[in-house]
Amino acid sequence: MSSAMSSATEFRPPRWLRGEHLQSILPSFPGRRPLVERRARPMLAASRELLLDCGAGVRLQAFHSPAPFAARARCRAPGRPTVVLLHGWEGSARSLYVLSLAQTLFEQGHDVVRLNLRDHGDTHHLNRDLFHSCQLPEVIGAVRRIQSLMPAQPLALAGFSLGGNFMLRVAAAAPQEGLRLERAIGISPVLDPATCMDALENGLALYRRYFVHKWTRSLRRKQAAWPGEFEFDELLGSGDLRRMTRELVLSHAGYAEVAAYFEGYAITGDRLAGLEVPATLVAALDDPIIPSADLVRVARPAALRVVTTATGGHCGFFDSLTGPGWADRFVVAELAAAAVPASRA
Repeated sequence: MSSAMSSATEFRPPRWLRGEHLQSILPSFPGRRPLVERRARPMLAASRELLLDCGAGVRLQAFHSPAPFAARARCRAPGRPTVVLLHGWEGSARSLYVLSLAQTLFEQGHDVVRLNLRDHGDTHHLNRDLFHSCQLPEVIGAVRRIQSLMPAQPLALAGFSLGGNFMLRVAAAAPQEGLRLERAIGISPVLDPATCMDALENGLALYRRYFVHKWTRSLRRKQAAWPGEFEFDELLGSGDLRRMTRELVLSHAGYAEVAAYFEGYAITGDRLAGLEVPATLVAALDDPIIPSADLVRVARPAALRVVTTATGGHCGFFDSLTGPGWADRFVVAELAAAAVPASRA
């Protein structure tokens, strides 16, 4: 393992990369795409598409990049877990933060599977019903299918923002669902969607506009993929995130109240109390989208480690613009630490 990957220590960005808003904007900043995609070329070149049967007629798209033999040999890690990565809301398997972590893991001898949630990426045509955040069974189904395709390899999960929330919920359900997971990591995961909505409404307007723009574009793509099935043109013109959430939840998610929907995917309270899979939750105390005050309402079973940093924003943790960031190195270090007991068994 190279010295750059040897450890993930306390996050201390250089002065010019400090600030919660800068750290939160950089993960999806378009100007970074050429650099990140150039670095990720080896992983992308090895990638092949998977259409996963998730049960109940649902199909989700993923991309599998088997680690090169040379990387496995160099890292002396033939049994390193396949890592399933999941993007945030209105991100995709090609989000810059996903590509960066995927390439970093690939270099370290891990097979990588980049999963798309329903209606994310170019998948609006695959399933008729709209995406919502309580569709946990299909994500469990996707992980189960990946497990069946790669039965000889252990699995680990890592996700960002809403993807981190999903992955921690999958880990909590793993024993009952027959999933064999080595570890789960949530980076800046959504904790309580209700307070997250409040933060988006009361915080920097840039974030609210960003999500409204991305969601509107996604919903128009859904309309185009299923002509005549969805009529929400007037709603999409409102630009009101809370109104869009309320009307689409009540009409398409099967909930009578938005509060019940938010509670359905919150990981506060006892949601993680029965967690048995070793898991790590990473959060920056200055995250402008996920209120860090909600961390005290997250159950702390023995299997869960909560790591907080003073700064880092939302899914940021940038201490460099050219190579793996702190979060990438942290995930690699967590997976390496998890493998130590197994190698000694």
